[in-house]
Amino acid sequence: MKTYLPKVDLNLRKWHIVDANGVVLGRLAVQVANVLRGKNKPIYTDHLDAGDFVVVINADKVVVTGKKETDKLFMTYSGWKGSEKFTSVEQVRTKQPERLITHAVKGMIPKNRLGRVLLTKLKVYKGSEHPHAAQQPAPMTIKD
Repeated sequence: MKTYLPKVDLNLRKWHIVDANGVVLGRLAVQVANVLRGKNKPIYTDHLDAGDFVVVINADKVVVTGKKETDKLFMTYSGWKGSEKFTSVEQVRTKQPERLITHAVKGMIPKNRLGRVLLTKLKVYKGSEHPHAAQQPAPMTIKD
C-alpha cells in the first residue's frame, strides 16, 4: 500500500490580509503561522509547503499583555566578545515594529529549509499601506 501524497498547486495560493490594530501579538502569530504552513487546508502535509501568503498591516499597533512592553528583551549578538545588545519591546516598536511580528511568527514555524521558505511568504508593514493590492488579498479575522 502506497502513502497518499497530495499535489500542491502553486497557482492556487491565496493572499490574506490581517489588520494587527489592537490584536494580541501571540494570538496573531499563531494564526498567521498556521496559514503560512497550510494547516487550515485539507491537503496539509507537514513536509510540504501548502500555505498561503499573509500580509500584516498596522504592525506598530499590535498589543502585548502584562509587563512585556518593558520587561521582554530581544537579544542580538554580532559574534564579537561583549557585543550582546538587548532591546525591549517598546524600543523595537519605535524603530522596527515589523520585527515584533516577524520574530513571533518565526518562532512558530519549523527551524529548517522549509521554515525559511515559509517566512518569505509573510509580508509585514508598519502602517495601513501595502504594495500588494494587485494580488487582491482577502481579509482574515483573528479569533480571540
